[in-house]
Amino acid sequence: MSTPFSAATNAYNSAAQLMQNPAQPARIIEDSGPNFAQVLADTVQSTVETGNRADQLSMQMLNGNANIVDVVTAVSETELAIESMVTIRDKVISAYEEIMRMPI
Repeated sequence: MSTPFSAATNAYNSAAQLMQNPAQPARIIEDSGPNFAQVLADTVQSTVETGNRADQLSMQMLNGNANIVDVVTAVSETELAIESMVTIRDKVISAYEEIMRMPI
């Protein structure tokens, strides 16, 4: 997931305007990009679906209907997805803690 170029450009322009006119309040520029909450929900849903697929393949393998390579691949994909979610969670918590330490 990457930040759209237009969002970075808008942020830079806002910062430049604030530096040129510090007495003028900064204006918020609406971004037409995806909502963070929606992106996070989609990522969680994708992780759950990946885990469900690994579970289904594991059950099929126990019944003799699936290849071990497919099961190992699905389990590895699930592990990677969960590790990514944990990393995202840690970054969000870190950002929240940093914001809470800011003086008002």
